Formats: sequence, structure tokens, C-alpha cells
Amino acid sequence: MSGFVSKDRVVAALKVATQHLLEEMGPNGFWEGYLSSSALSTATAVIALARLNAGHLAADDESLIDNGLNWLAAHQNKDGGWGDTDLSLSNISTTCLAWAAFGAANKDSIFSDTTTRSREWLQKACGSNGEGWEGDLAEAVRRRYGKDRTFSVPILTACILSGRLGENGWREVPALPFELAALPHGFYGALQLPVVSYALPALIAIGRSIHRHAPTKNPLLRAIRRVVEARTARKLELIQPANGGFLEATPLTSFVLMNLAAIGEGSSKTAQKAASFLRSSVREDGSWPIDTNLSTWVSTWAVNGLQKQRDLLPYETRAVLKDWLLKQQYVKRHPYTNAGPGGWAWTDLSGGVPDADDTPGALLALLALGTVDSSVRRAGEMGTRWLLGLQNRDGGIPTFCRGWGTLPFDRSGADITAHTLRAWSAWLPQWEGALREQVVRAIYKGIKYLQSQQRPDGTWLPLWFGNQNAEDEENVTWGTARVVLALRELEYGGMKLAPEMLARGKAALVELQRKDGGWSGGFGVDLKSSVEETGVALEALAGSAHTHTVNRGIGWMVKHVENGAWLNPSPVGFYFAKLWYYERLYPQLATVAALGSVMQGVMVWDDESEEACAETEVIEQLKPWSPF
Repeated sequence: MSGFVSKDRVVAALKVATQHLLEEMGPNGFWEGYLSSSALSTATAVIALARLNAGHLAADDESLIDNGLNWLAAHQNKDGGWGDTDLSLSNISTTCLAWAAFGAANKDSIFSDTTTRSREWLQKACGSNGEGWEGDLAEAVRRRYGKDRTFSVPILTACILSGRLGENGWREVPALPFELAALPHGFYGALQLPVVSYALPALIAIGRSIHRHAPTKNPLLRAIRRVVEARTARKLELIQPANGGFLEATPLTSFVLMNLAAIGEGSSKTAQKAASFLRSSVREDGSWPIDTNLSTWVSTWAVNGLQKQRDLLPYETRAVLKDWLLKQQYVKRHPYTNAGPGGWAWTDLSGGVPDADDTPGALLALLALGTVDSSVRRAGEMGTRWLLGLQNRDGGIPTFCRGWGTLPFDRSGADITAHTLRAWSAWLPQWEGALREQVVRAIYKGIKYLQSQQRPDGTWLPLWFGNQNAEDEENVTWGTARVVLALRELEYGGMKLAPEMLARGKAALVELQRKDGGWSGGFGVDLKSSVEETGVALEALAGSAHTHTVNRGIGWMVKHVENGAWLNPSPVGFYFAKLWYYERLYPQLATVAALGSVMQGVMVWDDESEEACAETEVIEQLKPWSPF
């Protein structure tokens, strides 16, 4: 693709993208988005409802189970397996659970072709197709997750409860020390639990189920577990959100429900609330998404992406968004993670938990929405202090809890640290005295962490995003773009702290650009450019000295807006335990943020006149397109 794109085409593309994003805003004044349906979620929900109704299937649940199985059969990949989304490659975890779902519902005979093909895929994946191959399958699942039992144990347990691992299936499942959940929350990090911090409900419910079905041979430990069972059951009830959905996540809630049902507690308050959540969150086509929505995450991304065109949001609209966002801040200690007040979750629903990616997004969005009044300033200070309290000793920022460093999704992350640095630096002018000094020290510590995480090729890895076709499913484009953006914003704010590190990061992004002008998740020659990855890379480089790279990226993006392909999402998102998803709004958000940055940024030239296109001109041309 040639180097330069006319300003008229860029203006037109930004106009189209912005109008589309604004029209996606919901009737209540914020964005809700739409997460991909998930074969894994659908399978776990079917298993949970089947176990709950074992022997006396309620008519309504029978319909949900049948619809779920029909959806799974219709979305089986050609190779016989299932991926996490309908755009995902087959993987052993999701295929195991989908295969198990048909067994749990006793529908193998009705879906014989589907189950036969999935069993053949699994046998090939674990390298065994002889008698007793189930043991090889269990080993393959354990090997996939290593020492992290957050997902391997629930998968194996679900297969056992569905009759898929034979009579000796419980021997394949490592025990979970659910008795530790009876201790105060402050002990969890030091105990180095074999599951991540957010998996406490699974630790309790599945741990108890394993204890009942395959108790330890250690008489003392067996006695301790009997004594604390009731206490951990109460703990599970206390941390369950009002709507019954743990973290708003179908898989986690389903794993809890199927195991409570398996130990005869299907009629308990916890199980019935979990079942209610599953019944209310199913979609019309019979599927379940991985989570209800990412409303806070996509709304703050939209606000921050539209910041360069803030005049498109009338004062009244910004006021509604501001009030809504302020209401999403947690002002009390959260019972689930024991997090103190001040953070934001990814959703406005009761199952959300405050985290260190949504909190910086919310802090930046509050500034982007306008005047810092007393309520915004109070929220900003709480959010700033909340993030300060989360910073790990290594200087990085984890997702949920400080000090849980043994498993991948509890460690500090480069992308989350970069996001936090952006929020801290943006709010720094608001602070004086001790708080200002604290924030400055924290920024320096964060920079040192990012220096320690930069790889020899200049890239960084993100924690919550990947590329299914890249080496090790990593997404170096996403991680590098987010860090580069943060370091550039620090420079704009007068904190030129790591020029060499920034230069290497920008050079890596330039090298990551593909021949077609877009970006994918890595350096591989077979990777395809995506709107999401091109958007985050282009936003990070917009206005930099790499004008040829930027203009090639603009050309790719503009072409995809013009032909409509910019609306096609890619499965770049990870959820808990590396569960893939895509979100309908992600390509739209990435496009608006990238082209908005470009137009503010500076180096888009008209082929004929070579006149720079000013931001004010773009905004004036876009105003008539606002639906408000």
C-alpha cells in the first residue's frame, strides 16, 4: 500500500467510525458492548444444569440444555474440535468440555456424529486412541496449565461428573486445599495457593467435591477438611454476588454449581442463585458468553478514544457518563478480593471486582469528560491511592491483588502497569505534598519494572491479550503499543524518564508492521493484520517521527473502513485462565482512538496540496454527524 492518504479520506473514515461508535451507545447513556458467544461457557452451563437436574429434569432447564447442545453441534469446527469462540482454533480445554456436555445430558446417541468427531479430535490431541486413553487426556489437560490448577482441575472434574473419564476418573484430579479458604483473606498470598486469586469460589466448591468423592489418605488432613467444610460453604455464600454470578462469568459460576450439585447441595441458597444466573444470562440462540458484559471497560475506552473529538459529546451526555462512571467506583471493601475502596471493575453489574486495568481507564475517562469538580477529584484521589496500594515490590501492577506472584494472571503485567502510569501522570497536576511525592515515586518504580520486562527485541508482552496464531499465542504488538503509548504520554507531561527504552519500543512497533501496512500480534510471516492490533499500534505511534510507518498504517485503516471490514472483530482478548473472546466494539474503539490520534497528531498529508489537517477542522466536519 502506498505511503500517503489524502486528508479527505481520513476525515471521511473517522467520520464513519465515530458515527458508528456513537450509535452503539445504549439508551442509559453508556456503552455495553457485546461479547462473543463461547463454546466453553455453553458447555459448562449445560453440564451444570444437567447435574442440578439429575434424575428429575425441569422442563425449562431441559429446553436450555437442548438449545445449548444444538448450538454446540452447529458451531463445531471442521476438524471436530471446538475453540473458545466461533472464530477460534480448536483447543483441548473447550473440546473436552463440549464433549463432556453431551455426556452430562445423556445425548450421545442423538448427537452421535458430533461426539464421535470430538472424541477422535481429543484422542489425536493427546496422542492416544487405545483403551484407557482417558488417562492420557487427563495428563494432556494438566500439562496444558502446568502448576496452575485454576482451570485444569475444573475441566477434569466436569469431565468426571459427565461420565467421560471412566470409573477411576477421580484419581486423575489433584486435590485442592479448600480448607485454606477458612483462613482470613490476608493469608492467601503468603500461602501460594495453586489457583489464582479470583478463583476462590472454584477452590471451595471443587475442593469440597474432590474431598467427598476422593478424600485424602492423610487422616489428619481429612479430619481438618471435615471440620472446616461448613465454614468454607458459608464463605462461598458470603462472596457470591447478588445476582448469583461469580465475576459475572458463566464458566466459574457453572463449575461451582455442578460441584455443589454433585455433593448433594443443589438446593442450597448458593446453588440456586448460581442456577438463576445461568438461566437469566443465556442468549436467544442457546449460547452463553464468557461474561455478561464489559460495560465499564468499553465505555471508558470509548470516552478516552473520543477525547480528541470531545465536542461530539454534548455537555448533557458527558454529565450522564460522568455520573454513571462515578457510581461504578467501589467505595467499600470488596468481599470477594478484600480490595479496599477506590477501584473500578470491568462491568456495572454486581459480579464485578475492582481491578487495575479498569481503574486507570476510569480515571483517564473522568479527566476526558471535562471539569474536575469536587466529586471527580474525590474519586480521582481514591482511585489513585487504590492503585498505589496495589503496586508490587517489583514496581509493576497486578490485576487484582498485591503480592500474589506465583501464577501468571496474578503477577505484575506490563500492559496494566503502563495503563496505571498513564493515569498517575494524567492526574499528577491535581496533587500536592505527600500524595504527589508518592505518585512520582510510584511512577519511577513502574518505569524500572517496564525496563526489566522489555525483551531483547524491544517488545513487551501483555497479560490480558493474545493472538491465537502467534508463537506461544502471545501478542507483542498489543503489549508494546500500550507501553509505548504510556511512555510517550509521560514525555508529553514533562517526564522524559526512559528515552532509550521508548526508542527501542517504537522501533519494535515499526518492525512489527506488516507488508500490507497493518499490524498483527507478532513477527510471524503467516500472521494476518487485524483492526484491533493495527489500531493500538497506530495510536501509539501517531504523531511520532515514524511518518512513513504511520501513513502506511493510516492507509490500511482507512481502506478497511471504506470496505466495511473494520467492523470484523478478532479473538484477541484473554479472559480468566487464557479463555479467548472477542468483543464487537473492540475494532470500533481501536479505529476511533487511532484515527482520532492521527488527526490530532499531525502527519497526515494531502497528496496534492500537502497541507496538514488540523484537529479543529476534523471536529467541525464531524459535528453534524453526532446523533445527539
